[in-house]
Amino acid sequence: MTGVPGFRVGDRVKYYRKMHGNRSQAVVAGLCGITDRYLSMIENGQKTPSAEVLSRLASELGVSIAALLSDSPDPEPVTTDRTAPDVASVLMGYSRPPISAPVVPAAELRERVEQAWRTWQTSTTRFTEAESTFPALISDVEHALRAHRRGTDQEVRRDVLRTAADLYGLLRSYCRRTGRLDLSLVAADRAIRAAEDADDPVRIAAAQWNLGHVLLSDQRPGALGEAKEVALAAVDQVKSETSTPELAAVQGALELVAVVADARQHNWWQARHRLTKRAVPLGRTAKEGNVQRTVFGPTNVALHAMSIEMLAGEASEALRLADQVDTTPLPSRERRFTFGLEVARCYDLRREDAAVYVHLLGLEELAPEDLAHSPQARSLVSDLVKRVRPTYREQVTELAGRLGVI
Repeated sequence: MTGVPGFRVGDRVKYYRKMHGNRSQAVVAGLCGITDRYLSMIENGQKTPSAEVLSRLASELGVSIAALLSDSPDPEPVTTDRTAPDVASVLMGYSRPPISAPVVPAAELRERVEQAWRTWQTSTTRFTEAESTFPALISDVEHALRAHRRGTDQEVRRDVLRTAADLYGLLRSYCRRTGRLDLSLVAADRAIRAAEDADDPVRIAAAQWNLGHVLLSDQRPGALGEAKEVALAAVDQVKSETSTPELAAVQGALELVAVVADARQHNWWQARHRLTKRAVPLGRTAKEGNVQRTVFGPTNVALHAMSIEMLAGEASEALRLADQVDTTPLPSRERRFTFGLEVARCYDLRREDAAVYVHLLGLEELAPEDLAHSPQARSLVSDLVKRVRPTYREQVTELAGRLGVI
């Protein structure tokens, strides 16, 4: 036995609960729609969870049901890799043009990266479009970086570095969403290096924000603390620079990384306090915007206030806050999708299945590929299929079929 402490279901539930964020029984129980006493009895071997409760626990802990039931010492991890092989191959450097190949002009690269970002934040088919665009774009940008590394035109070199930092930030987001956290970390690190070489304070801070988001997705014990440390170190660095609206916006985005890290470690007071005292004033200063694609502004701050309550299991309060938010002006379809998904999760906590279904349909219309790529959304659909009322079981089953859940 190399890691999991026992073969009982309760032992494994406790192990994965502690390994994946070390969350309290109260938090995990609330998100699974059971009492913390019931979860305690499961972990102590006094109760055996039903199939439905077991499914909810597996989903919330980020493991397969087999991982909680297996008699083998080390259950196989669930694979969620949806990254296009061509994108992964080029990003890892397996396909490079010869050094003598023509170099794409810096201005053209800049426009192509800007267009890729516009597509990523606004298109309903952003994954499909990104996967057709990324291989050539990565190859051309990295070839330009190599060509200008020792060039004499420092302005062109700096422009290419800035373009590279922006592209790597986009790749960080794509790889994280498609289940390749390792490649997401590679992209985040390259964004930091490119931004530092360009000596661009706004992009350096944004690159640290990107790294913080990778760490927020990391299931390793301690990763959430690392995300907060990275974010707050970057905040200190921003404060040492001459204040500008762009830096204020990125600083606010970094503060929100720390807020999420606190909330996911069930430090609710700290999360709420930081959001109120740090993020809210910065949101007023920055106003609504999309500096370095952070979508930071008062609306995004309000979305995080709602998210804290959802993570705390306070579904009614989260829905009250959600009712006060209008996400339609946000420039990022992804951010609107995340908000809608969290609203659906709140209704799931309350076992209001009709509301869950309605919001999932809205998400399918808003961002169908995001819905298909989201493990949380797929889990919501899977759970809904198991308990849905006969009056609309057919519709829910059709949704599950479109997503490939059943």
